[in-house]
Amino acid sequence: MNSSGVLTNAVNAAMVREAATRILPLAKRTPVLEAEIDGVRVFFKCENLQRGGSFKIRGASNLILSLTPEELDRGIVAFSSGNHAQGVALAARHVGAKATIVMPSDAPKSKVAATRAYGATIVMYDRMRENREEIARKLLGDTGATLVPPFDHPMIVAGQGTAALELLEDAPGIEALVTCLGGGGLTAGCALIAKDIKPAIRVFGAEPESGNDWFISLQKGERVEIPPPPTIADGLRTVLPGKVPFPILQELLEQVLLVTDDELRTAMHFLMETVKVVAEPSGAAATAGVLSGKVPAGFRQIGVVISGGNLDL
Repeated sequence: MNSSGVLTNAVNAAMVREAATRILPLAKRTPVLEAEIDGVRVFFKCENLQRGGSFKIRGASNLILSLTPEELDRGIVAFSSGNHAQGVALAARHVGAKATIVMPSDAPKSKVAATRAYGATIVMYDRMRENREEIARKLLGDTGATLVPPFDHPMIVAGQGTAALELLEDAPGIEALVTCLGGGGLTAGCALIAKDIKPAIRVFGAEPESGNDWFISLQKGERVEIPPPPTIADGLRTVLPGKVPFPILQELLEQVLLVTDDELRTAMHFLMETVKVVAEPSGAAATAGVLSGKVPAGFRQIGVVISGGNLDL
């Protein structure tokens, strides 16, 4: 156990491999596309083409498909700015469970509409004045439902890691892996399995310059909370690194790449024009880190996770 009070072995590579089998009924294997950036071959794991439009269904389905019939009967509660909400709603519908999702009032309308269309009940809140976890806890107390958090659960982290497992199967030559950093579940799961498969691989996380909770926290060696950041990357507006991902990334993450909103826009344009895919701002964060030259030089092949494509035009 480290200073964050969380067992560093709460998640391991074996759990990621188990998740890959468990989520087969729900999460599809997404394509890997290739482009060249400054002479480097970059392999894009297109989670924007995933069911629900993002990687989030991987973690959500891994946890929900592990619940007992009795737990499913009591329902599921989650909180999310949109992508995790859709993943939870899809997985809950698959198993016939009632899902209640706490979503911010400024969430993209397309994400709210999709979540509702998948059958979930939505509870709105003001992210500047209210705490989503407190609202979720009240719902849990009223119903006895199971909480499916967006990143702070071993089963969620393991499920998200399956994206890197597939990427390394399709592009085994990558020497570096870059993902976006919100709560840290995606990066932690991907780092665990990537380092297990290729111990020499180097792992980087990209987060908004104005939402630099991971950058500050890893420098200080403890989780540091920041105010809600004013960034276009709505999926990366977390204010505090997750308890479960934090010790994993303390050990396995080489560097946090801070990207500006302008760099996110440039990355979105690049992905549309060159890779021929649509990414939301959060989904383009890892690409922005590569395009802006913030990944150290010397790599011949880099793997990038395009985490989501739920863009509200």
